Amino acid sequence: MFSVSRLPDWAKPKEIFDLVRLAVPVALSRSSFMLMGLTDAIILGRHRTDELPLVLVGWLPNGVFMGFGMGLMLGVSVLTAELNGSGKGSETGRIFRRGMLVALAYSIIATLACVVVAAPLLRLLGFEPDFVNSTAQTTRILAYGTLGHMIGIGATFYLEALRRPNIVTVISMVAVAFNLVVDLILVPTYGAVGVVWATTASRTLIAVLSVIAALALTPALKRSPAGPQGEFLRQNKVGLGTGVANVAEWGSFNMTFVIASLVSYAAGTAYGLTVQFLGVIFMVYLGLGTATSVRVAESYGRKDAVGVRNASRLGVVTAFIAGGALALLLLLLRDPIAAFALNSSEDADANAHLLPMLAGLMAVAAFISLFDGQQAVGSMALRAQNVVWWPTAIHVGSYVLLMVPIAWYLALVAGIGVWGVMVGVAVASVLAGCAQVIVLEWKAARGVRTGISSQSSLHAVPPTEVAAASTSAGP
Repeated sequence: MFSVSRLPDWAKPKEIFDLVRLAVPVALSRSSFMLMGLTDAIILGRHRTDELPLVLVGWLPNGVFMGFGMGLMLGVSVLTAELNGSGKGSETGRIFRRGMLVALAYSIIATLACVVVAAPLLRLLGFEPDFVNSTAQTTRILAYGTLGHMIGIGATFYLEALRRPNIVTVISMVAVAFNLVVDLILVPTYGAVGVVWATTASRTLIAVLSVIAALALTPALKRSPAGPQGEFLRQNKVGLGTGVANVAEWGSFNMTFVIASLVSYAAGTAYGLTVQFLGVIFMVYLGLGTATSVRVAESYGRKDAVGVRNASRLGVVTAFIAGGALALLLLLLRDPIAAFALNSSEDADANAHLLPMLAGLMAVAAFISLFDGQQAVGSMALRAQNVVWWPTAIHVGSYVLLMVPIAWYLALVAGIGVWGVMVGVAVASVLAGCAQVIVLEWKAARGVRTGISSQSSLHAVPPTEVAAASTSAGP
């Protein structure tokens, strides 16, 4: 008979339950961003189908700056989880406060930069003057939400690292409902401008509610002893590497929106809707990645090399299984999903020619999603053990050096159109997913042989000490 004791340590029910109880609420909270984007696309498509590219292309500079900022805040999550895993959760207030200061300073710089570069960047890319003026307006309004985005992400990461993900989920779902209401009020009159104002307002709401929760329910304001020398530098080093990787990935994906829109506005609309649905699946991977990184960082904080390896492996395998199920679901339902997305428009007959294209793009997206999940979980598990630049190099190589040139050449030079964009995305995703998992497994095996990375002056701990280490869920 099959026995639970015969399972690998990383696949024991206790480990799976711990991952799931962290990953599910985090995935729900991360999906809120894509749900807002999907809601925006559907409501805007119903009233002003031709204005969807104004929002998608309007994210170009904002997506880059917000992606870097989101990465910058990862240091809050990693160091908080390390301290909590080693039984020092009450000392994490200094990590939160530093994170909020970094978020504030970065928000000012990023907002000003987006406002200044919006119109010149679009002109440089070759868009028509009317499109430039309208899209620059959406870019500026989205930029006003940078402060809310940064503060909200920092507070969210802090709460999740202290194993308070359910609070974040509730806040995120409240923001989704708020975004929907604002969309319904503004979009019929203001179109794309109404959408971006709803996005900015929703991010601000998340920031306010997340900070209130952190101050009320965690040691965020509790006086804590001074950290070890170099702690603040390490906090930002982890975030800096992740930020660079996010710029590579997010900026490159935003460039694919531009390429698809240069093919035609219809192609831009179909591609944009495809990525929105792909993004909903990706939020599940972000949930698993965040939960995996918390579990890895906790083991890393306890100097438990075997625990780091087991947490990493469980995250990768779970992402593959869950991703496979979601990819199959998207593949089977691509036709009704495409019909729903396009037939919600008041001018559905005019969009009928996009149905085969959108359904086909979603079939390719189902394949891409499998590898997209592996790169997300793998890279986050690596950064949780202070391996910063390997995953960053993989992101830059895959997305900047491969995806964008391939998409540009196939779509605009070879004349394949939006399918060329999807080929570029597929090549980059397969490479990134495989490479991140290979490096993660290599690092985990090396850690078990030689102990936790000597870069942090941590060494392997005898099994008896590991077993006795605290596994507290935190305050």
